[in-house]
Amino acid sequence: MNVIKPSHEGRVALVTGAARGIGQAIALKLAARGARLVLLDMEESRETANMIEAETLIVTGDVSSAADWDRIDKAIQKRFGGTDIVVNNAGIGSPKSIDDLDIDFWRKTFSINLEAHFFSAKQFIPQMRAKNWGRFVNISSNSIGLAIPGMSHYMASKMGVIGFVRGLANDVADWGITVNAVLPSLTNTKLTQDMPEEAKRQTWQSQAIKRFAEPSDIAGAICFLTSDDAAFITGQALPVDGGQYKIS
Repeated sequence: MNVIKPSHEGRVALVTGAARGIGQAIALKLAARGARLVLLDMEESRETANMIEAETLIVTGDVSSAADWDRIDKAIQKRFGGTDIVVNNAGIGSPKSIDDLDIDFWRKTFSINLEAHFFSAKQFIPQMRAKNWGRFVNISSNSIGLAIPGMSHYMASKMGVIGFVRGLANDVADWGITVNAVLPSLTNTKLTQDMPEEAKRQTWQSQAIKRFAEPSDIAGAICFLTSDDAAFITGQALPVDGGQYKIS
């Protein structure tokens, strides 16, 4: 009888923004499927690590810093020998009207939401090439298809994620490396728990599935895209939003 192995057994997966919310849910699901986890956040992802039975590596750092990516890579190589999967989940998204938006916040938004993805690719693609296998999943947002005021900087950075994914996929496909984006809707995390109930209902009413997204909903899609089952899927932008984003 054939025994089905966990889908991510033997893989080393790095998740940014792993201390809470969607990043924590991603780490837990990947670990449940056999991956060894590298948990990256600005603070130690101790709570996440305590929920994982498999071996984990907790690292702290600024995803917008190339020097921090290099330091983190060295720590991963020392512990696990390399990285197979990168999930760029860390991001910021405070609303600001164009009148209140200054160049410093514009650049900070892009450095965390987009440039960090470039740094991770530069850092880990060489070792993925050597193994002829790798997975990048970069978190965009379904907000790019919605009418939400005060989010021009955020939407621009998240649209940039899709462009980067589609371009990078062409550069690395010959080595068994796939690059995709996931576009979550507003998700039930600490960042949204104080939203007025009326605002939540308005979100649900624009979806086919009438409930708020849970972090595990987003994590499920990422587990698929980082598995061997998704080996022929690359350069794609997958909305995970209960049917809210209308693709034209």
